[in-house]
Amino acid sequence: MTAQHVADEAIIRGQIDKLVESIRAMDLEGAKSIYAPDIVTFDVGGPLQRVGAAAKGNNWEQAFAMFRRPPGYEFRGLTITLGGDVAFAHGFGRLSGTLKNGNRFDGFWVRVTACFRKIDGSWLVAHDHASVPLDLESGRGSVNLEPPAEAR
Repeated sequence: MTAQHVADEAIIRGQIDKLVESIRAMDLEGAKSIYAPDIVTFDVGGPLQRVGAAAKGNNWEQAFAMFRRPPGYEFRGLTITLGGDVAFAHGFGRLSGTLKNGNRFDGFWVRVTACFRKIDGSWLVAHDHASVPLDLESGRGSVNLEPPAEAR
């Protein structure tokens, strides 16, 4: 592994850490700063896709608006694969906290994939995807699953 590879992976890990901290602080500008201007996102809720950093920011704004105070956010099992000016990271994320109505939301684990591009020297998320497995018999998402033990 080259020194540049090690440095780039550390930067990407830093971008993921920045996103986690931004979510925990409800810092919309901090969260938006890791996304490429033309990001394509496939999120847990509809629509099927959102395009552009403004649309991704709107997604986080809607999520933050559900909570009375800054939510908790966990990320487990981060794995990064890097090659040249592209990389992808995957793991499991869970958003939780007290909702505006006062109810406690313990959240559910989602599978997260973030595809990075090195743009003008900065590693930015060009595509992300968060999803839950589908129970084909019921047609519902399986929101009661936990990450595998090795992902902790």
